[in-house]
This record gives sequence, C-alpha cells and structure tokens, in this order.
Amino acid sequence: MKFLRELRSVLNLTVLVAGLGYFVDLFDITLFGVVRVASLKDIGVTDPADILQSGLLIYNAQMVGMMVGGLLWGVLADKRGRLSVMFGSILLYSFANLANAFAWDVTSYAVLRFLGGVGLAGELGAAITLVAESLPKEKRGLGTTIVATLGMLGIVAAAFLGQHMHWKTAYLTGGFMGLALLFARFKVSESELFSKKMDPARANPLLLLTGGRFIKYICCILIGVPIYFTTGILFTFAPELTAGLNVQGTVTAGNAILYGSIGLTLGDLLAGVFSQWLKSRKRAVAMNLTAGFVLMLVYGLTPGLTSTMVYGLSFLIGITVGYWAVLVTMAAEQFGTNIRGTVATTVPNFVRGSAALAASGFAYLKGEMSVSTAALIVGSICFGLALLALTRLEETFHRDLDYEETANGPQPAAQPSQSGT
Repeated sequence: MKFLRELRSVLNLTVLVAGLGYFVDLFDITLFGVVRVASLKDIGVTDPADILQSGLLIYNAQMVGMMVGGLLWGVLADKRGRLSVMFGSILLYSFANLANAFAWDVTSYAVLRFLGGVGLAGELGAAITLVAESLPKEKRGLGTTIVATLGMLGIVAAAFLGQHMHWKTAYLTGGFMGLALLFARFKVSESELFSKKMDPARANPLLLLTGGRFIKYICCILIGVPIYFTTGILFTFAPELTAGLNVQGTVTAGNAILYGSIGLTLGDLLAGVFSQWLKSRKRAVAMNLTAGFVLMLVYGLTPGLTSTMVYGLSFLIGITVGYWAVLVTMAAEQFGTNIRGTVATTVPNFVRGSAALAASGFAYLKGEMSVSTAALIVGSICFGLALLALTRLEETFHRDLDYEETANGPQPAAQPSQSGT
C-alpha cells in the first residue's frame, strides 16, 4: 500500500506526457524490426539473403540517425530547454514515419529511417531529464520508472500491431500518434532547475571531455549496450539465429520481439522498483546484467529447444535487460544541470547506435562461423564491457541534482544574471 501511494504521488501531468511520448518513441523504433520482412518483400526484395543484408543496412541507418540526433538534441536541451527538444523531435520523427509508408526502394527506406532516427533521438533524454529535475530525489526513480514502463508498452504495441496491420498502415499509425501527442505537450512546464537556475551560456558539452567526466560518460553508454544487443540481434534476427540451432517449430521476429518486449516492460518496472527498494541503482543493474548473460548462454547453447521455449527465453531475457529507466536516470544523475540534457539525450542514443556496431560485428562473424556462435561472441563482449563499466560509476541514488559542472569540478548551481548572460 505504501508503494502504491508513492507511485500515485509522482503520477503527474509531466510524468504522464513524458511516458506517452516515450511510448510513441519506442513504437516507432521497434516497428521496423516487426515489419522488416513484409515491407522489404513489398518493395521488391525477395531473396532471403538480400532481406537480411538490406534489413541490416536500414536498421543501421536508423541507429546512426539516432546517434547524430542524440548530439543535436542533447546540446539543444541544455541551450534551449528540455521542452523545446520534446517539441522539435516529435515533429521530425512523426513526419518521417508518415513518409516511410511511401518508401519505394531500399535507399529511400534507409534515408527515411535515418531521418526518423534523428527525430526519435530527442524524446527519451529530454523526458527523463525533465522528470528527474521536477521530482524530489527520493521519488525521481519512481517517476522515471513510470515513464520507461509506459514507453516499453510501445514496443508491445508495435510488436502486436505490426503483425496485424499492413506495414504502410503501421507506419502511418506511428506518425499520427506522434502528431496527436504534440498537443498534450503544450500543457507541460519546463524544468524549474533549468528555467530558473540555469544560464544557457553555461551549457558547454565540451566539459564532458575533461576532469574524468568522459570516462564516466563512456561507462554510462557501455552499461546500456546489452539492451540493444538483445533487441537488435537476439529478437530482431531470431529467425536466422534459431535456424542454425535446430529449433522445433517456426520462430518469427514479430513474436520474438512481442514476447521479449513484454519482458522488457515488466523488467523496467521491476528494475525501477528494485532499485528503490535497494536504494541503489548500481546493484540493481549488476543483478540484471548477470542474469541476462546467463540466459543468453542458455538461449544459444541449449539443444532441442522448441519455438515456445525460444519465446519464453525471449520474455525472460527481456526482463533482465529491462533496466533502461534505471540506466538513463543514473546517467542523468552523474552530471550537473548545465550538461545533464546533453548526457541524458546522447547516452541512450549512443546505446541505441551501438546496436549498429553489434549488428555489424554479428554480420561479419556469421560469415566465419555459425549464426548462434557469432551472436554469443558479440553478446559476451557486450555484457562483459557493461559489467566492467558499472564498477567505474558512483552510486547516485541520494544525489541532489541542483549543481553544475565546471572546469574545476561540480559546483552548486549559480543564479543567472538578470540579462540572462
């Protein structure tokens, strides 16, 4: 009962709108993985090998777009405010998804997914930063957990609707949902820490490169890499991966993504609640990573699996890598207000972009060995680096966020001058 009261206490308009924005964000990000085969066949790509290669190209274009967008929107979040990014990004990715319904070949498909990726890059970081700065420190973990849990339902919706709609209709649905959400944004207020205490002139993303901050920043990215290895390879390319494992029954990417995303949704809620109970972000993430690595080995090394078992493992693995909200919250808490928007926006997008590196490594290795062995090698590297990076970060559960980064280290936030300079 106490937990439910605390949960209700943080369920305000800012949290709800941020969560719905992340829902649309993840719906659009996930959709390509679900409609990949049907959409490529519809535009003339019919050979299975070409479908795989074209799928990797388009997927990588989307993820590279998110890396580019992460830098763009991150700097704008600290210069112009969190809300301006939430408005600009949703306009770009909504129109890109509408246009995606009319892609006519692989090149146009890839270009539109790149533009969509640029737009999608701004949503999560701005939302998490806004929520984290708007709630008291003992409750911000719950607020960001609600945002992430609502967002993960977008993956479930994409996995379900993408299998039951024509792919063009699915893209149009995502675009129109984004435009509809835009109107709800007008009632959300800017973060008080930014609007009343933050002088945009003090926003300097280059501070990330000095004073040990760059190592912390890279560690935040590495911790999230297993999440997108899982969704980008284990789930998206489940048909190709399981074909070499002699799995009994047919495994489809849509179902693997569906069951995996249900696990991700539950996992995000559990990881957030668990970190609140432990009063530690680091210990919660460490437990998730360890369990996820073990389940990945079971997935790739156990003979005689059935398609039902594969979907069950996808669900369980999804739970273990459902620490997305905890990760982005922890990353935002590591840095001061004047570069927090840059960090919270770029970290999740470089994590997403890392899926392009993982997919490229997977694509190379599968030509040298079995598909399952290639996936296990890439996955082991991803999980190993994440666990190592976690040991280099500070615990931030009780940290006050009212501070800024300077060349001399973190300092209490200073009031901006009357002129705003």
